[in-house]
Amino acid sequence: MALSGGRIAKDFFSAVARLTKERGQSLAHVHFFWADERCVPPDHAESNYRSAAELLFTPLGLSPQNLHRIRGEEDPDQAACEAGAELRRCASTNAAGQPVLDLILLGMGEDGHVASLFPDEAPDAMLSPTVYRAVTASKPPPRRITLGYATIAAARNIWVLASGVGKEAALQASLAKEGQTPLARVLRQRPDTRIFTDIRL
Repeated sequence: MALSGGRIAKDFFSAVARLTKERGQSLAHVHFFWADERCVPPDHAESNYRSAAELLFTPLGLSPQNLHRIRGEEDPDQAACEAGAELRRCASTNAAGQPVLDLILLGMGEDGHVASLFPDEAPDAMLSPTVYRAVTASKPPPRRITLGYATIAAARNIWVLASGVGKEAALQASLAKEGQTPLARVLRQRPDTRIFTDIRL
């Protein structure tokens, strides 16, 4: 599966760790990748890996061999290339040559962005078949690495966590038939995407 960062993800990681222990279950067989990562070292406060490590991986004692982090401390283009190659080594591919993740967990930002796919990208970037690519985000930290739309759409399951009143307008825009947000683009490619939200629509 591929994880995302953000405030809601931290709550999700803590809940998964707690419930896994309470139910006597194990995630030892799961390989973890990332939907996106900030271009910072793994111990940096902005690192998505750090949040997952502290709240999920360490509490459950998961093997480092199953944690396929994006190396945000390296050159972004090189790190994106390495991350794509690593995912291809571990996952099967579909007819289009995209690696197929069993589950991608996405959050949604106030502008409707998912992973580090932000509004107003150039059309050629949105249509790129590249698994991971370096991007410049519209919010700090600006240098990031993200899964592309094609790889997200190839996943067997996609869950979106959208929480907070500040995201109501973005979620409504994303659910509109002609929505233009990044989440709307994902939903057009994958109508069976599951959205979990506390927002009243």
